[in-house]
Amino acid sequence: MADQRMLQFVVTERDMPEKRDAGERRDDFMEIYGEFVEAKAEEQASRCSQCGVPFCQNHCPLDNNIPDWLRLTAEGRTKEAWEISDATNNMPEICGRICPQDRLCEGSCVIEQSGHGTVTIGAVEKYLTDQAWENGWIEPIRPRRERAGSVGIIGAGPAGLAAAEQLRLQGWQVTVYDRHDRAGGLLIYGIPNFKLEKEVVERRTKRLEEGGIEFVLNCDVGTDISFEKLREKHQAVLVATGVYKARDLAVPGGGAEGVRPALDFLIDSNRRGLGDEVASETAEGKDVVVIGGGDTAMDCLRTAVRQGAKSVTCLYRRDHANMPGSRRETANAQEEGVRFEWLASPKSVHDENGTATAVRADRMRLGPKDKSGRQAPEAVPGAEFDVPADMVIKALGFTPEDMGDLSKDLTVTRWGTLRVNPVTFETNLPGVYAAGDIVRGASLVVWAIREGRDAAAHMHKYLKALEAAEMKVAAE
Repeated sequence: MADQRMLQFVVTERDMPEKRDAGERRDDFMEIYGEFVEAKAEEQASRCSQCGVPFCQNHCPLDNNIPDWLRLTAEGRTKEAWEISDATNNMPEICGRICPQDRLCEGSCVIEQSGHGTVTIGAVEKYLTDQAWENGWIEPIRPRRERAGSVGIIGAGPAGLAAAEQLRLQGWQVTVYDRHDRAGGLLIYGIPNFKLEKEVVERRTKRLEEGGIEFVLNCDVGTDISFEKLREKHQAVLVATGVYKARDLAVPGGGAEGVRPALDFLIDSNRRGLGDEVASETAEGKDVVVIGGGDTAMDCLRTAVRQGAKSVTCLYRRDHANMPGSRRETANAQEEGVRFEWLASPKSVHDENGTATAVRADRMRLGPKDKSGRQAPEAVPGAEFDVPADMVIKALGFTPEDMGDLSKDLTVTRWGTLRVNPVTFETNLPGVYAAGDIVRGASLVVWAIREGRDAAAHMHKYLKALEAAEMKVAAE
């Protein structure tokens, strides 16, 4: 009977949770997708083909055991399905909402390759953990034993939070330091509500706090407390600061008033949603141009729409097929009225009295492949055009801040990221580890969680060795 529940993709169509109408959702910041009911979750999970080689799992950075929890969901064994999902992921309901599944698990689904439409993996993942919260299956953190060893974690983003939970489960005393006034990093301040409502993040951080993890907020390590003091206070330290320095718009007029970094724009918007008073202008009534083609650009475009922009245009130097952002997010933006100018690269920002009025762009074409294997864009002579813009948002990616401001002793790579042992995540300083974007560069939340978990496992071994050595000295 159980086998008959699976392989239903031949008779059951792919069906995502209902998506709110674009005309309705562009007026608010609520999540755009509805919830699966139990019967629909079971139906969609039953479409899984239970591959002998689970490509969905292989292409998940967390190596989530996707086929098993899909099967259990199809069989109505929701709690067991959630337990398997939870075993490898500290935030399944967050990944279910914001992971680019079309580029990871779902993009590797075998039935998608056969033309039947992928299993809705992300929607089922979200459903399972939302059910776990609603039914009280998610219990407080209760370590089996308390350990005296202390850990300091710099950064309360996904890497830092995942590591904090893993280490606290082992009984270590964990303190998380963050420069912001709320924990969550980009989950709370960088990702808009229409993708991830903040209550979802806040219940996670509240659980960590109630489980004995101490949060020291509004604390910029390197300024408010020195890195050296932190090392004196804790037996081990994890650097999980992320990368926040915006790549600049290096064109004439790039410094004009009205040109804003993407993250500043998103942080201000999220702060307003959280009830904070923010002095900066919104996109209301403005012609907005967002430069870039990644997920951050999509977040800015869709935020500008909701703020009441007069027009919203995306400039991206390659074509749609070569866009790095999620296809799903691009489609959502198009539905909400965003205009895309593919094969367009900014040449200058026009300004009057130092204030942006338009972006002049070169029309591009794709030439031979460069060192990365992608076709390099090149300008088409004489094909310039102007786009009205009194707000220009540069979403060109992020680079690390100067790690010398944290510590002159830490070794960095030529890209400015922290150099670590690729297996243990330990830096050149004993007992100091690093994980997430500050190691791999700007990347996905799911990779940050994976590296936070891996770093925590090696920190646990390191701390246990210190503990054993201290016990041996005490015994002598």
